[in-house]
Amino acid sequence: MDSKKKIFWSIFSLVLAGLTIWAVLSQSKGISIGEIVKSAADGNKYWLSCAIVSVALYIILEGVAICAILDGVGYKRSAARGLLYSTSDIYFSAITPSATGGQPASAYFMIADGIPAGIATATLVLNLMMYTISVVVLGIISLFINYRMFFEFRTISKVLIVAGFIILTLFSLFFLSILRRGDKVFGVLAGFLTFLHKKKMIRKLEPKLKKLEDTKTEYMECSNLVSGKTGVMVRAFIWNFLQRASQIAVPAFVYLTLGGEGSKALSIFASQCLVTIGFNCVPVPGAMGVADFLMVDGFTGLIGRDEAFRVDMMSRGLSFYICVALSGIITLVGYIILKRRKKA
Repeated sequence: MDSKKKIFWSIFSLVLAGLTIWAVLSQSKGISIGEIVKSAADGNKYWLSCAIVSVALYIILEGVAICAILDGVGYKRSAARGLLYSTSDIYFSAITPSATGGQPASAYFMIADGIPAGIATATLVLNLMMYTISVVVLGIISLFINYRMFFEFRTISKVLIVAGFIILTLFSLFFLSILRRGDKVFGVLAGFLTFLHKKKMIRKLEPKLKKLEDTKTEYMECSNLVSGKTGVMVRAFIWNFLQRASQIAVPAFVYLTLGGEGSKALSIFASQCLVTIGFNCVPVPGAMGVADFLMVDGFTGLIGRDEAFRVDMMSRGLSFYICVALSGIITLVGYIILKRRKKA
């Protein structure tokens, strides 16, 4: 059933991607994919290279962040392993409605590498917490760069951005409480399993409770280690902050690639920070459609509607569609290699 769900969401995401691209192009008054590709080919190669490097850093730095946390609790893993943890998270987060949809996939590869389930869970919770905090911090920084940009958005966009600020802040506090009070969370899970057993929805309760207790022990061991190591927390935040900033910087580099004014590039970056906060609260795979709407809405007041469409299509093509496709390929290759090793 789990495989069927993954296939369903993959197909659904492909259809949604096609509809999103069609909708954006139909609203852009004659701008085509061919024209966008030609604009990229004829554009400034230096800034295009910066955009491509930023996309690569977005993929790589999540793996670096996860490995930094694992290293801090005694589970050192290679950069190649970290890349697989990252790409599996990015790919499955992009094709599922939840932004945390990639966490189980990442945990699967971590556990397959010999990392205990509790350690993997606590690591991913901490990484997700720092990821969320980084988005909020970047949003605050954007307001210092140019707070007037917020008022250039339409009302619906403003609502999404404010809702995003509130939801992401609450998520950060929630993740922190899980990390510090994981015992209560596992208590709730144990109660839920007992309830399902009483309703005869699951069998053999004791083995499941024993497995949950073992996971809880590993999780609490990891969370206690991390809570006592400020350096691990700081490094996790820095890597996540740089990861988010690298992706958010792509539209600014694309704008410069297309011959945009250098003086407006920072405002494009700041606007994209708010856009990212806005689409993070919407349960749509990869925020497809929503992200495009917010980007065009935010960029139009800075660079005009036609240019906003070009920047949106080109930057989303690089930082989302190509990024997700590449992540999916790497994840698939990693999965095949893992299966072959198990058989051997």
